[in-house]
Amino acid sequence: MKTSSALLTLCLTTANAFAFDGTTTAFSARKTAMNIRSGALHVGTDAPPPLKAPPALYEGAVAAGAAKASAPFDKIFKLGVVSGCHIAFGAYLAVTVGGACPGIAASNPGLQKMILGAFGLPFGLIMTLVTGGELFTGNTALVTAAVMEGKTTKKDLIKNWTASYLGNFVGSLFLAYLVFKSGTLGALPGSVAIATAKCSMPFMTAFVRGIMCNWLVCMAVYMASGVSSLGGKMVAVWFPISAFVALGLDHSIANMFLIPLGILRGAEISIAQMFTANLIPVTLGNIVGGAACVMAPFGTTFGNWFSSKE
Repeated sequence: MKTSSALLTLCLTTANAFAFDGTTTAFSARKTAMNIRSGALHVGTDAPPPLKAPPALYEGAVAAGAAKASAPFDKIFKLGVVSGCHIAFGAYLAVTVGGACPGIAASNPGLQKMILGAFGLPFGLIMTLVTGGELFTGNTALVTAAVMEGKTTKKDLIKNWTASYLGNFVGSLFLAYLVFKSGTLGALPGSVAIATAKCSMPFMTAFVRGIMCNWLVCMAVYMASGVSSLGGKMVAVWFPISAFVALGLDHSIANMFLIPLGILRGAEISIAQMFTANLIPVTLGNIVGGAACVMAPFGTTFGNWFSSKE
């Protein structure tokens, strides 16, 4: 009975597929029949799978990295500016919501960290991924993989990293200025406190936080590249990104917005201190996190990292 019911359902599904599409060709019919015989019915067989298998996910990441590396400097820079603004918008929301809960922070610091992580940066990364932006931190993983697979050159990697980093910096600074002039944060001290704390860490602490942060960021980018739906991408991004913020880790591009905003609002931080105490060690840590912690394990498993070239 179960077999008969399954066959009946299969026949009705197939009939409906042909009934709703009068233009179905004999070739399409044969493809549908082949899917039925293989044990799965997939109407519209050319659609991408909802979730790529791990080897295909890695191959897609390499292809994406190669495409990013081949783009001209000015294109990468312009898309980098946009992505800097996107990430800054996310950080702006995080400061506005999670950074404005002093009562919760005092009575339940864990909950305040969850709020800070959940509202803000995830939507900034979603905007970047959906619109095809250039984010330096994600490029440390994708373009590195393309280089290691021989799909692009180290020269193009340097071009991509330089253009995306500079573009991200310009976009972040631009939005920091707009937020400062907008007055939306009022007298809330959150942005000043955040900037001061980020520039008060020892070099090694900032470096390690940068590693762990971009480990999660690049996992978000990597997983999101393997799903075809917007909802799937949002889920892939939300958990790792909200986690890194709640954990207090450091993202160089987000800090390009947070620290200048704190300076504009009165934080006693010099430009030199912003770089030496935070952006330089965090950026170096981000590179290690994206290239070594995320892509190296997959590259040596599904790819050809460190293999001898014929």
